[in-house]
Amino acid sequence: MKPRQLFKEKTANVWVQLFRYGLSGFAATAVDFLILTILTEFFGEDLLLLWTAIAFISGLSVTYILSTHWVFDSHRFKSKAAEATAFLSIGVVGLLLTEFFMWLLAEKIDIFYLLSKLIASVLVFIWNFTAKKFIVFHK
Repeated sequence: MKPRQLFKEKTANVWVQLFRYGLSGFAATAVDFLILTILTEFFGEDLLLLWTAIAFISGLSVTYILSTHWVFDSHRFKSKAAEATAFLSIGVVGLLLTEFFMWLLAEKIDIFYLLSKLIASVLVFIWNFTAKKFIVFHK
């Protein structure tokens, strides 16, 4: 496969979409982790679940932009508002899953918050890709 096919051309190939989603997910995760780290280090862990939510929403914004313009080639919804609502709904489920895993791992089991976030991110990545591929970006 040529680099142009991987990075530039629109595609319905699920493997290329998964690759692109992985890259966009990496960018979103970097934003998410950076904001989580800054908020937690500057303001403390007392509000860890709030910082997690703020960071997650920031990463979700990055994912939305990249998914709609680069990762997926087809859109189920004709209305951008309907598409954004579906995307946001999937994101809310992802946020709830992330909050649950952060609560369980960081607060109850006492795993370092960034390691907890990494574990949560991997688990939620699977949900996010599958839901977005088959609910939002599938004709």
